Amino acid sequence: MPSHTQWAGFRCVLFDMDGVLYNSMPHHAIAWQQAMAENGIHFTAEDAYATEGMRGIDTIRIYAERQLGKTLSEAQAQAIYDEKARIFHQMPEAEIFDGVHDLMSKIKQAGMSICVVTGSGQRPLIARLLHDFGDFIDEHHIVSAYNVSRGKPAPDPYMKGLEFAGGMKPWEGIVVENAPMGVRAGVAANIFTIGVNSGPLPDKALADEGANIVLPSIRELCNQWDALTAHHQL
Repeated sequence: MPSHTQWAGFRCVLFDMDGVLYNSMPHHAIAWQQAMAENGIHFTAEDAYATEGMRGIDTIRIYAERQLGKTLSEAQAQAIYDEKARIFHQMPEAEIFDGVHDLMSKIKQAGMSICVVTGSGQRPLIARLLHDFGDFIDEHHIVSAYNVSRGKPAPDPYMKGLEFAGGMKPWEGIVVENAPMGVRAGVAANIFTIGVNSGPLPDKALADEGANIVLPSIRELCNQWDALTAHHQL
């Protein structure tokens, strides 16, 4: 398999959703803290960013085991996750990040396919993806918590993304992620991974997980896209 410095002929881009397409992580952090507190679990905004990308029920079960010594069933964890989702959907709708549509247009014009790979299991968010990005994706190009049994940081979601994008090989894909767990998943899948640091964590948190490039925003990625693709022979 080609090394990162030799990769050429990329054919698809796999986007994370929260913190990459939408400025939704501040709302998610609040919802997580409230839902966890209602169940006796201490959970900070930093925890929300550090675990972002994982399946919600996995996060809940890990923190319940760690803090309460309880092994929650999937159904018990799902009930907490449902409460978190209820709180989240009471908040104002998160804005699409500046540059997302422009970047997707460049990718589409280059003949590359686009897939969204999210740890979310919230169907309203998946419906919003189709509404907001219907020019670029359909329901068969969205990987959610419903499509994998192991969420990020396991490589499974991004491997499934390659499949959904048209049966691509790892060296034919690019991952765009904002979270350490997501970057780790992209790297574990052996896919070229771009970190977009839209949150409060230091760039080092993404670089240390193996991100090939770390940029401050989707707009900056869009601005640099032509130069990056030329450099990496996409």
